[in-house]
Amino acid sequence: MRTIYVLVALSLSISLLTGAGLLFVYQRITDLTVKINQFEDWVASINEKLGEMNLTGREQTVVVIKQNLTAPELVYEKVKDSVVLIKATVIVETLLGRTYASSQGSGFVYDSLGHIVTNFHVIENAINVEVFFPDRTSFKAEIVGFDPYSDIAVLRINSGNKTLHPLALGNSSNLRVGQPVIAIGNPFGFAASLTSGVISQLGRCLRSPGGKLVPDVIQFDAAVNPGSSGGPLLDYSGKVIGITTAIYSQTREFSGIGFAIPSNIISKVVSSIIKTGKYRHPYMGIRGVDVNSEIARLMNLPEARGFLITGVEKNSPADKAGLRAGNKIEMISEGTICGFTVYSNERINLGGDVILAVDNVKIFGIADLLTYLEEHKEPSDQVVLTIYRDGRLLNVTLTLGAFPP
Repeated sequence: MRTIYVLVALSLSISLLTGAGLLFVYQRITDLTVKINQFEDWVASINEKLGEMNLTGREQTVVVIKQNLTAPELVYEKVKDSVVLIKATVIVETLLGRTYASSQGSGFVYDSLGHIVTNFHVIENAINVEVFFPDRTSFKAEIVGFDPYSDIAVLRINSGNKTLHPLALGNSSNLRVGQPVIAIGNPFGFAASLTSGVISQLGRCLRSPGGKLVPDVIQFDAAVNPGSSGGPLLDYSGKVIGITTAIYSQTREFSGIGFAIPSNIISKVVSSIIKTGKYRHPYMGIRGVDVNSEIARLMNLPEARGFLITGVEKNSPADKAGLRAGNKIEMISEGTICGFTVYSNERINLGGDVILAVDNVKIFGIADLLTYLEEHKEPSDQVVLTIYRDGRLLNVTLTLGAFPP
Protein backbone atom coordinates (compact mmCIF):
# COMPACT_ATOMS: atom_id res chain seq x y z
CA MET A 1 0.00 0.00 0.00
CA ARG A 2 2.88 2.32 0.83
CA THR A 3 4.47 1.70 -2.61
CA ILE A 4 1.24 2.74 -4.37
CA TYR A 5 1.09 5.92 -2.29
CA VAL A 6 4.66 6.89 -3.21
CA LEU A 7 4.08 6.25 -6.89
CA VAL A 8 0.87 8.30 -6.93
CA ALA A 9 2.69 11.21 -5.33
CA LEU A 10 5.43 11.01 -7.93
CA SER A 11 2.95 10.99 -10.81
CA LEU A 12 1.32 14.15 -9.49
CA SER A 13 4.71 15.85 -9.34
CA ILE A 14 5.64 14.87 -12.89
CA SER A 15 2.52 16.41 -14.43
CA LEU A 16 3.61 19.84 -13.22
CA LEU A 17 7.05 19.83 -14.86
CA THR A 18 8.17 20.66 -18.44
CA GLY A 19 11.30 21.10 -20.56
CA ALA A 20 14.75 20.60 -19.09
CA GLY A 21 13.25 19.84 -15.71
CA LEU A 22 12.04 16.49 -17.05
CA LEU A 23 15.61 15.17 -17.16
CA PHE A 24 16.10 16.00 -13.51
CA VAL A 25 12.77 14.41 -12.64
CA TYR A 26 13.67 11.32 -14.64
CA GLN A 27 16.90 10.94 -12.67
CA ARG A 28 15.05 11.42 -9.36
CA ILE A 29 12.44 8.86 -10.40
CA THR A 30 15.18 6.39 -11.25
CA ASP A 31 16.86 6.93 -7.87
CA LEU A 32 13.57 6.58 -6.02
CA THR A 33 12.64 3.49 -8.01
CA VAL A 34 15.90 1.85 -6.91
CA LYS A 35 15.20 2.75 -3.30
CA ILE A 36 11.62 1.50 -3.55
CA ASN A 37 12.86 -1.79 -4.96
CA GLN A 38 15.34 -2.06 -2.09
CA PHE A 39 12.56 -1.32 0.38
CA GLU A 40 10.32 -3.97 -1.19
CA ASP A 41 13.17 -6.49 -1.01
CA TRP A 42 13.61 -5.66 2.69
CA VAL A 43 9.85 -6.08 3.33
CA ALA A 44 9.89 -9.41 1.50
CA SER A 45 12.81 -10.54 3.66
CA ILE A 46 10.95 -9.60 6.85
CA ASN A 47 7.82 -11.40 5.67
CA GLU A 48 9.88 -14.50 4.94
CA LYS A 49 11.35 -14.46 8.44
CA LEU A 50 7.91 -13.95 9.98
CA GLY A 51 6.66 -16.89 7.98
CA GLU A 52 9.45 -19.05 9.38
CA MET A 53 8.36 -18.04 12.89
CA ASN A 54 4.73 -18.90 12.05
CA LEU A 55 3.74 -15.30 12.71
CA THR A 56 1.27 -13.78 10.30
CA GLY A 57 -0.28 -10.34 10.39
CA ARG A 58 -3.47 -11.95 11.69
CA GLU A 59 -1.65 -13.75 14.50
CA GLN A 60 0.15 -10.57 15.51
CA THR A 61 -3.20 -8.84 15.87
CA VAL A 62 -4.42 -11.62 18.17
CA VAL A 63 -1.39 -11.14 20.41
CA VAL A 64 -2.16 -7.44 20.75
CA ILE A 65 -5.73 -8.22 21.72
CA LYS A 66 -4.54 -10.64 24.40
CA GLN A 67 -2.27 -7.98 25.83
CA ASN A 68 -5.19 -5.56 26.02
CA LEU A 69 -7.24 -8.16 27.86
CA THR A 70 -4.71 -8.18 30.68
CA ALA A 71 -5.35 -4.56 31.63
CA PRO A 72 -6.10 -4.13 35.36
CA GLU A 73 -9.69 -3.07 34.80
CA LEU A 74 -10.45 -6.23 32.81
CA VAL A 75 -8.66 -8.47 35.30
CA TYR A 76 -10.77 -6.89 38.02
CA GLU A 77 -13.98 -7.62 36.12
CA LYS A 78 -12.80 -11.20 35.71
CA VAL A 79 -11.97 -11.90 39.37
CA LYS A 80 -13.97 -9.45 41.50
CA ASP A 81 -16.77 -11.91 42.29
CA SER A 82 -14.22 -14.37 43.68
CA VAL A 83 -12.64 -12.12 46.32
CA VAL A 84 -14.43 -12.12 49.66
CA LEU A 85 -14.55 -10.22 52.93
CA ILE A 86 -14.06 -12.37 56.03
CA LYS A 87 -15.31 -11.39 59.47
CA ALA A 88 -14.53 -13.46 62.54
CA THR A 89 -15.23 -13.37 66.26
CA VAL A 90 -12.06 -14.45 68.04
CA ILE A 91 -11.14 -15.36 71.60
CA VAL A 92 -8.58 -13.11 73.28
CA GLU A 93 -6.88 -14.17 76.49
CA THR A 94 -5.96 -11.23 78.76
CA LEU A 95 -4.70 -10.80 82.30
CA LEU A 96 -8.31 -10.16 83.31
CA GLY A 97 -9.51 -13.35 81.66
CA ARG A 98 -11.09 -14.33 78.40
CA THR A 99 -12.73 -11.75 76.18
CA TYR A 100 -13.84 -11.53 72.55
CA ALA A 101 -12.81 -9.35 69.65
CA SER A 102 -13.55 -9.02 65.96
CA SER A 103 -11.11 -9.81 63.18
CA GLN A 104 -11.47 -8.84 59.56
CA GLY A 105 -9.59 -9.81 56.44
CA SER A 106 -9.87 -11.01 52.88
CA GLY A 107 -9.91 -14.30 51.03
CA PHE A 108 -10.66 -15.87 47.67
CA VAL A 109 -12.68 -18.74 46.24
CA TYR A 110 -10.42 -21.76 45.75
CA ASP A 111 -12.80 -24.27 44.18
CA SER A 112 -16.45 -24.89 43.30
CA LEU A 113 -16.93 -26.96 46.47
CA GLY A 114 -16.97 -23.81 48.58
CA HIS A 115 -13.39 -23.75 49.86
CA ILE A 116 -12.10 -20.26 50.67
CA VAL A 117 -8.41 -19.49 51.21
CA THR A 118 -7.28 -16.81 53.65
CA ASN A 119 -4.54 -16.09 56.20
CA PHE A 120 -4.36 -18.07 59.41
CA HIS A 121 -3.95 -14.89 61.45
CA VAL A 122 -7.34 -13.65 60.17
CA ILE A 123 -9.23 -16.55 61.79
CA GLU A 124 -6.83 -17.52 64.60
CA ASN A 125 -8.81 -18.52 67.73
CA ALA A 126 -12.08 -17.81 65.90
CA ILE A 127 -15.38 -19.12 67.25
CA ASN A 128 -17.49 -17.69 64.46
CA VAL A 129 -16.57 -16.91 60.85
CA GLU A 130 -18.68 -15.32 58.12
CA VAL A 131 -17.84 -14.81 54.45
CA PHE A 132 -19.23 -11.84 52.48
CA PHE A 133 -19.31 -11.65 48.67
CA PRO A 134 -19.32 -8.39 46.65
CA ASP A 135 -22.99 -8.93 45.73
CA ARG A 136 -23.74 -8.70 49.49
CA THR A 137 -24.59 -12.36 49.90
CA SER A 138 -23.01 -13.89 52.99
CA PHE A 139 -22.49 -17.37 54.39
CA LYS A 140 -21.42 -18.92 57.67
CA ALA A 141 -18.08 -20.66 57.26
CA GLU A 142 -16.47 -23.61 58.96
CA ILE A 143 -12.73 -23.83 59.44
CA VAL A 144 -11.46 -26.84 57.49
CA GLY A 145 -7.92 -26.48 58.79
CA PHE A 146 -4.92 -24.21 58.95
CA ASP A 147 -1.15 -24.07 58.92
CA PRO A 148 0.26 -21.41 61.25
CA TYR A 149 3.77 -21.96 59.86
CA SER A 150 2.81 -20.67 56.39
CA ASP A 151 -0.03 -18.43 57.69
CA ILE A 152 -2.62 -20.16 55.51
CA ALA A 153 -6.14 -21.26 56.46
CA VAL A 154 -8.94 -22.92 54.52
CA LEU A 155 -12.64 -22.25 55.15
CA ARG A 156 -15.68 -23.92 53.64
CA ILE A 157 -19.10 -22.47 52.91
CA ASN A 158 -22.35 -24.01 51.72
CA SER A 159 -23.19 -21.59 48.92
CA GLY A 160 -26.52 -23.19 48.03
CA ASN A 161 -27.66 -22.02 44.61
CA LYS A 162 -24.97 -19.36 44.34
CA THR A 163 -22.50 -20.04 41.53
CA LEU A 164 -18.90 -19.82 42.70
CA HIS A 165 -16.05 -18.68 40.46
CA PRO A 166 -12.76 -20.22 41.64
CA LEU A 167 -9.52 -18.39 40.92
CA ALA A 168 -6.73 -20.29 39.18
CA LEU A 169 -3.27 -20.50 40.76
CA GLY A 170 -0.27 -19.39 38.73
CA ASN A 171 3.29 -20.70 38.92
CA SER A 172 5.30 -18.51 41.29
CA SER A 173 8.55 -20.02 40.01
CA ASN A 174 8.11 -18.04 36.78
CA LEU A 175 7.81 -14.61 38.41
CA ARG A 176 10.23 -11.79 37.63
CA VAL A 177 11.23 -8.64 39.51
CA GLY A 178 9.46 -5.68 37.90
CA GLN A 179 6.49 -7.78 36.79
CA PRO A 180 3.19 -5.90 37.23
CA VAL A 181 0.81 -7.28 39.86
CA ILE A 182 -2.67 -6.56 41.22
CA ALA A 183 -3.85 -6.89 44.82
CA ILE A 184 -7.56 -7.11 45.63
CA GLY A 185 -8.88 -7.06 49.17
CA ASN A 186 -10.80 -5.15 51.80
CA PRO A 187 -8.42 -2.61 53.39
CA PHE A 188 -9.96 -0.95 56.45
CA GLY A 189 -13.24 -2.61 55.43
CA PHE A 190 -13.45 -0.95 52.02
CA ALA A 191 -14.75 -3.93 50.09
CA ALA A 192 -13.28 -5.26 46.85
CA SER A 193 -10.56 -2.62 46.52
CA LEU A 194 -7.96 -2.96 43.77
CA THR A 195 -4.41 -1.66 43.91
CA SER A 196 -1.61 -2.28 41.45
CA GLY A 197 2.16 -2.23 41.47
CA VAL A 198 5.14 -4.38 40.63
CA ILE A 199 7.11 -7.21 42.16
CA SER A 200 9.90 -5.48 44.09
CA GLN A 201 11.90 -8.61 44.93
CA LEU A 202 11.63 -12.39 45.14
CA GLY A 203 12.96 -14.96 47.58
CA ARG A 204 12.35 -12.99 50.77
CA CYS A 205 11.85 -14.75 54.10
CA LEU A 206 9.04 -13.94 56.49
CA ARG A 207 8.51 -15.08 60.06
CA SER A 208 4.99 -16.51 60.32
CA PRO A 209 2.62 -16.41 63.33
CA GLY A 210 3.81 -19.96 64.06
CA GLY A 211 7.39 -18.73 64.42
CA LYS A 212 8.73 -20.53 61.35
CA LEU A 213 10.54 -18.81 58.51
CA VAL A 214 8.45 -18.87 55.34
CA PRO A 215 10.78 -18.92 52.31
CA ASP A 216 10.44 -17.59 48.77
CA VAL A 217 8.09 -14.78 49.82
CA ILE A 218 7.12 -12.18 47.20
CA GLN A 219 7.84 -8.52 47.99
CA PHE A 220 5.65 -6.05 46.10
CA ASP A 221 4.66 -2.37 46.21
CA ALA A 222 0.91 -2.49 45.47
CA ALA A 223 -0.76 -0.79 48.43
CA VAL A 224 -2.16 -3.15 51.06
CA ASN A 225 -3.38 -2.25 54.54
CA PRO A 226 -5.07 -3.91 57.53
CA GLY A 227 -8.02 -5.84 56.14
CA SER A 228 -6.15 -6.80 52.96
CA SER A 229 -4.62 -9.89 54.59
CA GLY A 230 -5.65 -13.09 52.87
CA GLY A 231 -6.55 -11.45 49.57
CA PRO A 232 -5.05 -12.63 46.29
CA LEU A 233 -2.01 -11.15 44.59
CA LEU A 234 -2.66 -11.58 40.88
CA ASP A 235 -0.64 -11.44 37.70
CA TYR A 236 -1.98 -9.68 34.61
CA SER A 237 -3.67 -12.86 33.37
CA GLY A 238 -5.83 -12.96 36.51
CA LYS A 239 -4.05 -15.92 38.12
CA VAL A 240 -3.24 -16.00 41.83
CA ILE A 241 0.52 -15.81 42.31
CA GLY A 242 0.40 -15.16 46.05
CA ILE A 243 -1.71 -14.39 49.09
CA THR A 244 -1.08 -11.01 50.71
CA THR A 245 -0.03 -11.60 54.27
CA ALA A 246 1.99 -8.75 55.75
CA ILE A 247 3.32 -5.24 55.34
CA TYR A 248 6.53 -3.69 56.59
CA SER A 249 5.56 -0.57 58.50
CA GLN A 250 6.20 1.26 61.76
CA THR A 251 2.70 2.77 61.75
CA ARG A 252 0.57 -0.26 60.71
CA GLU A 253 -0.20 1.62 57.52
CA PHE A 254 1.26 0.82 54.12
CA SER A 255 4.73 2.21 53.47
CA GLY A 256 5.50 0.68 50.09
CA ILE A 257 6.54 -2.82 51.18
CA GLY A 258 4.07 -5.69 51.08
CA PHE A 259 4.64 -9.44 51.27
CA ALA A 260 2.77 -12.40 49.81
CA ILE A 261 3.05 -16.16 50.33
CA PRO A 262 3.84 -17.60 46.86
CA SER A 263 1.31 -19.69 44.96
CA ASN A 264 3.54 -22.76 44.80
CA ILE A 265 3.44 -22.99 48.60
CA ILE A 266 -0.30 -22.18 48.62
CA SER A 267 -0.98 -25.07 46.25
CA LYS A 268 0.79 -27.67 48.41
CA VAL A 269 -0.51 -26.40 51.74
CA VAL A 270 -4.14 -25.91 50.70
CA SER A 271 -4.38 -29.30 48.98
CA SER A 272 -3.11 -31.00 52.14
CA ILE A 273 -5.42 -29.03 54.44
CA ILE A 274 -8.47 -29.95 52.35
CA LYS A 275 -7.51 -33.63 52.51
CA THR A 276 -6.20 -33.91 56.09
CA GLY A 277 -6.95 -30.63 57.89
CA LYS A 278 -3.27 -29.83 58.27
CA TYR A 279 0.07 -29.60 56.50
CA ARG A 280 3.33 -31.31 57.47
CA HIS A 281 6.44 -29.28 56.72
CA PRO A 282 9.77 -31.00 56.05
CA TYR A 283 12.12 -30.74 59.02
CA MET A 284 15.84 -31.26 59.58
CA GLY A 285 16.45 -30.10 63.15
CA ILE A 286 19.34 -27.67 62.77
CA ARG A 287 20.14 -24.16 63.94
CA GLY A 288 22.66 -21.87 62.36
CA VAL A 289 23.55 -18.75 60.46
CA ASP A 290 24.11 -17.78 56.84
CA VAL A 291 27.79 -17.70 55.93
CA ASN A 292 29.13 -14.19 55.30
CA SER A 293 32.63 -12.94 54.50
CA GLU A 294 33.53 -12.63 58.19
CA ILE A 295 32.51 -16.21 58.99
CA ALA A 296 34.24 -17.47 55.84
CA ARG A 297 37.47 -15.75 56.94
CA LEU A 298 37.30 -17.04 60.51
CA MET A 299 36.67 -20.61 59.31
CA ASN A 300 39.01 -20.41 56.32
CA LEU A 301 36.21 -21.38 53.95
CA PRO A 302 36.81 -21.40 50.18
CA GLU A 303 33.86 -19.05 49.54
CA ALA A 304 31.40 -16.89 51.49
CA ARG A 305 28.20 -18.85 50.96
CA GLY A 306 26.20 -21.66 52.52
CA PHE A 307 24.54 -22.28 55.88
CA LEU A 308 26.70 -22.85 58.96
CA ILE A 309 25.28 -25.31 61.48
CA THR A 310 25.69 -23.99 65.04
CA GLY A 311 23.34 -26.44 66.74
CA VAL A 312 21.77 -29.86 66.11
CA GLU A 313 18.63 -30.97 67.95
CA LYS A 314 18.96 -34.30 69.69
CA ASN A 315 17.37 -37.26 67.88
CA SER A 316 16.42 -35.02 64.95
CA PRO A 317 16.89 -36.07 61.31
CA ALA A 318 20.09 -34.02 61.23
CA ASP A 319 21.39 -35.75 64.37
CA LYS A 320 20.61 -39.18 62.94
CA ALA A 321 22.36 -38.27 59.67
CA GLY A 322 25.51 -37.30 61.57
CA LEU A 323 25.52 -33.57 60.92
CA ARG A 324 27.72 -31.64 63.33
CA ALA A 325 27.76 -28.26 65.01
CA GLY A 326 31.04 -26.57 65.84
CA ASN A 327 32.55 -26.10 69.30
CA LYS A 328 34.94 -23.24 68.58
CA ILE A 329 33.57 -20.06 70.18
CA GLU A 330 34.33 -16.88 68.23
CA MET A 331 33.08 -13.29 68.33
CA ILE A 332 31.36 -12.09 65.14
CA SER A 333 30.21 -8.55 64.38
CA GLU A 334 27.04 -9.69 62.62
CA GLY A 335 25.22 -12.90 61.77
CA THR A 336 22.09 -13.07 59.65
CA ILE A 337 19.41 -15.56 58.65
CA CYS A 338 17.38 -14.65 55.55
CA GLY A 339 18.53 -11.06 55.96
CA PHE A 340 17.39 -10.86 59.61
CA THR A 341 20.18 -9.98 62.04
CA VAL A 342 20.30 -12.69 64.70
CA TYR A 343 23.76 -11.99 66.10
CA SER A 344 25.39 -8.62 66.72
CA ASN A 345 28.83 -8.53 68.34
CA GLU A 346 28.17 -11.91 69.90
CA ARG A 347 30.02 -15.18 70.36
CA ILE A 348 28.78 -18.15 68.36
CA ASN A 349 29.85 -21.72 67.67
CA LEU A 350 32.09 -21.89 64.61
CA GLY A 351 33.71 -24.92 63.02
CA GLY A 352 30.52 -26.85 62.28
CA ASP A 353 29.31 -28.30 59.01
CA VAL A 354 28.53 -25.81 56.25
CA ILE A 355 25.71 -26.87 53.91
CA LEU A 356 26.67 -25.89 50.36
CA ALA A 357 24.11 -27.83 48.29
CA VAL A 358 21.02 -30.02 48.54
CA ASP A 359 20.49 -32.61 45.80
CA ASN A 360 23.13 -30.73 43.77
CA VAL A 361 21.20 -27.43 44.06
CA LYS A 362 23.53 -24.65 45.27
CA ILE A 363 22.79 -23.16 48.68
CA PHE A 364 23.78 -19.55 49.38
CA GLY A 365 21.90 -19.37 52.69
CA ILE A 366 19.05 -20.90 54.66
CA ALA A 367 16.46 -19.28 52.34
CA ASP A 368 17.63 -21.44 49.42
CA LEU A 369 17.54 -24.58 51.55
CA LEU A 370 14.05 -23.87 52.89
CA THR A 371 12.71 -22.98 49.44
CA TYR A 372 13.96 -26.24 47.97
CA LEU A 373 12.55 -28.34 50.79
CA GLU A 374 9.16 -26.58 50.82
CA GLU A 375 8.63 -26.74 47.07
CA HIS A 376 10.09 -30.16 46.27
CA LYS A 377 10.14 -32.35 49.38
CA GLU A 378 7.87 -33.85 52.03
CA PRO A 379 8.49 -35.55 55.38
CA SER A 380 10.08 -39.01 54.94
CA ASP A 381 11.76 -37.95 51.66
CA GLN A 382 15.52 -38.28 51.41
CA VAL A 383 17.92 -35.52 50.43
CA VAL A 384 21.65 -35.52 49.76
CA LEU A 385 23.46 -32.63 51.42
CA THR A 386 26.85 -31.45 50.20
CA ILE A 387 28.70 -30.13 53.23
CA TYR A 388 32.08 -28.60 53.99
CA ARG A 389 33.71 -30.20 57.04
CA ASP A 390 37.29 -29.82 58.25
CA GLY A 391 38.55 -28.72 54.84
CA ARG A 392 36.77 -31.48 52.90
CA LEU A 393 33.59 -31.76 50.83
CA LEU A 394 31.27 -34.58 51.91
CA ASN A 395 27.88 -35.89 50.78
CA VAL A 396 25.47 -36.80 53.58
CA THR A 397 22.11 -38.53 53.07
CA LEU A 398 19.34 -37.30 55.36
CA THR A 399 15.75 -38.51 55.77
CA LEU A 400 13.45 -35.57 56.44
CA GLY A 401 11.08 -35.50 59.38
CA ALA A 402 7.95 -33.41 60.00
CA PHE A 403 8.13 -30.01 61.65
CA PRO A 404 7.01 -30.37 65.29
CA PRO A 405 3.54 -28.96 66.08
